Amino acid sequence: MRVGIVGGTGDIGEGMALRISQVHEVILGSRELEKACATSDACHLALNEKGLPCTCSGVTNQDAVDRAEVVILAIPFQHLAATLSSLTGFGEKVVISPVNPLGRKEFFFFAPPPEGSAALLVQRLLAGKARVCTAFNNIPAGSWKALGEPLAHSVAVCGDDPAARDLVKGFVGSIPRLAALDAGPLAVSPMIEAITPLLLNIAKYQKMRDVGIRFTG
Repeated sequence: MRVGIVGGTGDIGEGMALRISQVHEVILGSRELEKACATSDACHLALNEKGLPCTCSGVTNQDAVDRAEVVILAIPFQHLAATLSSLTGFGEKVVISPVNPLGRKEFFFFAPPPEGSAALLVQRLLAGKARVCTAFNNIPAGSWKALGEPLAHSVAVCGDDPAARDLVKGFVGSIPRLAALDAGPLAVSPMIEAITPLLLNIAKYQKMRDVGIRFTG
């Protein structure tokens, strides 16, 4: 599968590329082509040093959208609207939003837009053309990058298109140790995004790092 990562040079995007490029072709995008290429080269180096495969190339954000079958928006919430307004060609593609709108005072809190969640904002900004799903919202960047440790997290997936949701669940499940769980329609996305500030607060007050979730039952 060709997976485009818009904003692939940030902490989350870079970490995702390290894991995903071992099993899929990653098209890593950035506003700056040179930065994307440098991050792609670093991904190859890090994985090759561990004897792991890597299929990754650095491109512009627009090229990442154009060439990908699935597009991941690894963008900080404050840059989400501006970034999407600069891009075209989403069509009927599956778009994954791991974006969490957060605020911070003495603690972290959920700060959604009027739409109710980042994913619902993405759906509005793309005018309902793309098939938007949430996934990967609750995995910290440090967990993605810790290649010596298993990525043993649960990933809640929601979206309004059942076929897209199934595709995303299959994609999540292709990454070793990740467990995809169907959470229902995109209206559930505020609940998924709101888990992240909870995890950050637990990490802060318990003096823990890279806190994630794992559902069992």
